[in-house]
Amino acid sequence: MVALAIIGVAAVPLVDYWLSNPADQRLVDLDVYRTGGESVLLGLPVYDVITPAPQLLPFTYPPIAALLAAPLAVMSWPVAQWVWTAGVLVCLAVSVRFCFRDLPARQGLPAWAPPVLFGVVAAACLYLMPIRDQFRFGQVDILLVMLCVVDCLARRPWWPRGMLIGLATAVKLTPGVFLIYLLITGFGRDALPEQRRTFYMAAFTAALLTIVPFLVIPHDAANFWFSALLDSERLGSNTATTNQSIRGMLLRLYLPGWLTAVLWTAIAGFVAWYGFRHARRALLRGDRMTSVALTGLMAVLISPVAWIHHLAWLVIALAALAAPARRHRHDLARGRTAWPASLVPAAAWLYYVVPIPWWGVSLRAAEIPVLSPVLGRVVQDAFGLGALALVWLLARRDGEAGQTVPPQGFRSAGVID
Repeated sequence: MVALAIIGVAAVPLVDYWLSNPADQRLVDLDVYRTGGESVLLGLPVYDVITPAPQLLPFTYPPIAALLAAPLAVMSWPVAQWVWTAGVLVCLAVSVRFCFRDLPARQGLPAWAPPVLFGVVAAACLYLMPIRDQFRFGQVDILLVMLCVVDCLARRPWWPRGMLIGLATAVKLTPGVFLIYLLITGFGRDALPEQRRTFYMAAFTAALLTIVPFLVIPHDAANFWFSALLDSERLGSNTATTNQSIRGMLLRLYLPGWLTAVLWTAIAGFVAWYGFRHARRALLRGDRMTSVALTGLMAVLISPVAWIHHLAWLVIALAALAAPARRHRHDLARGRTAWPASLVPAAAWLYYVVPIPWWGVSLRAAEIPVLSPVLGRVVQDAFGLGALALVWLLARRDGEAGQTVPPQGFRSAGVID
C-alpha cells in the first residue's frame, strides 16, 4: 500500500495536467486506437478513417490492434481516458517490479524499506520523458514493454513463455526485435533450449494473431500489409525531432535520398550486430536483464521511425545499469559501494527527464553561425545518441563480466526456471 500511495501521489500532477488540457490535444493516440476499434464495429475501412480535426490522424497499427481496440470504442471518451491512464500506471508498476526486483538488498534493511524503494523508483520512472508521453498521448508503448519484460523475466510463468512477446509483436511490429533475440540465443553454438522453445511460441502467437484478421476483416488486413505498412509518412513527418531512430537522425541531415538509405543500412546494420551480439553474450553469462535491455534499445535504434515515447524501454535499461556488474558484487558483499557505477543510472535518468532535443530545436532557431547548424543538430538528436551511449555502456558490462559461460552453467544459476 505504501508503494501504491507513493506512485499515486507522484502521478497526480501528470494525470491532472494531461487529462485537463484542451480536448483536441488530449490523448490523441488513444483516440486513434478508439477510431480503429470503432471502424471495425461499424464496418468502415480501418486504414481510410482518420480522427476528427484538428489532429486528422490515421490508424497505423496492424489489423489485430484494431480488433483488440474495439472495447475502447464501446466506452465513452471520458471513461476510455481514465481506463487507459490507469492502465499506463499499472503497466509501469509491473514493469518496474520485474526490472528492479533483483537489486541487491542491503543487510539490516528495515521491513518498510523495500515497498518504499519500489514506490520511489516507479515514481522516478514516471517522470522520464518517454513515460510522460504515455500519459500525454495515451500511448501503448509501456504495455508492450511490460509484455516483453514479464515474458522474459518471469521465473515460473503460468503461460507458455513467448506468448506475450508474440502478442506485443502482433500489436505493434517493433517488439519483433525479441524474435531476433530469441532466434540468436536459441539456435547455433551454445544455444539455450529454453530460448528455442520461447521463439517457437512467440513466432506462433505472432503468426496466429496476424492471420486472424484475414478471417475477420480481410480487406483491412490486406490493405495494411500490402499498402499502409509501406507508407512510412502515415506515421507523421519522419524528419521531425521526435523521431530519434538512427534513420530519423540521418534524415535531419537532409542528404540525398540514396546516400541516406546507404548510411542507414550500414549504421543500423552495425548497431544491430553489436547490440544483439552483446545481448547474446549477456544472456549466456546469466545476465538476462542486460540482454533484454539491449534488445529493447534495438527496437528504437534500428526502426525506421522511433518516436520519443518508444523509448519506454529505458525502464529496463536503467534497471540493468543499476544492477552491479560481477566485479562490483564482491565489494557490495563487504558493505562497500561503487559510487561511480551507481551514479550512471541516476545520470541516465536525469538525461531523459529533461527535454534536451527541444533545446536543440531552439538553438537551431536562434540561427547563430556555426553553433546553430552544428551543435543544434547534435542536441536535437540527444535522445537517439543517448540510446547509442546506453548500448555501449551495457555492452561494457559484458566486458567487465568476463567470458561467457556454457548453457549448463547458465541453467544451474537459476536464471531459467
